[in-house]
Amino acid sequence: MLPLNGDSLLLEVSRPRTLSPVSGEGGLFYNVLTPASKFAKIGTMKHQLKTGVSFGLTSGIITTLGLMVGLHSGTQSKIAVVGGILTIAIADAFSDALGIHISEESENQHSHKEIWESTIYTFLSKFFIALSFIIPLLSFELTKAVIVSIVWGMFLLVVFNFYIAKTQNEHPGKVIGEHLAIALLVIILTHFLGDWIRSCLS
Repeated sequence: MLPLNGDSLLLEVSRPRTLSPVSGEGGLFYNVLTPASKFAKIGTMKHQLKTGVSFGLTSGIITTLGLMVGLHSGTQSKIAVVGGILTIAIADAFSDALGIHISEESENQHSHKEIWESTIYTFLSKFFIALSFIIPLLSFELTKAVIVSIVWGMFLLVVFNFYIAKTQNEHPGKVIGEHLAIALLVIILTHFLGDWIRSCLS
């Protein structure tokens, strides 16, 4: 509402673009009615982008690191590790994207276009994050490449979770600590699982 005496300015967002007079204490006010569709579209786009990137990035890091560490311990083969990463980048990215697609559909709150936006963002995030772990394998020997990949993955988790914590007004240390602990747990478990499988099959 816009008071004629200029004491305050309150905007009421609505679809019609009209001025509607409303009487009240202090004089005559006008509702400034502007289209909300643009603002809603921006907010929805941010939701789809945040959903896809959050899921794809986190899943890409933890899944790829777990697979790399497990295959390194179990096979000691760079070819096996590279093959595993490519499998995750394609098959697992499609799987996660489909999971997000079905999840968004089940909420019954999003349009067909919005659901597909979340699906595509999830696939692209998982695909490119997983592929980024191939770079150390092409540059270093296997053991060193795995170590570099762990550092790279932890760095991405710290940066992303710091951003998430700030946007949600939470303490960054708590959010980062929780997610790093989960990632480290996956790395430790897959390392010993790979060792156990190799000892059983060799």
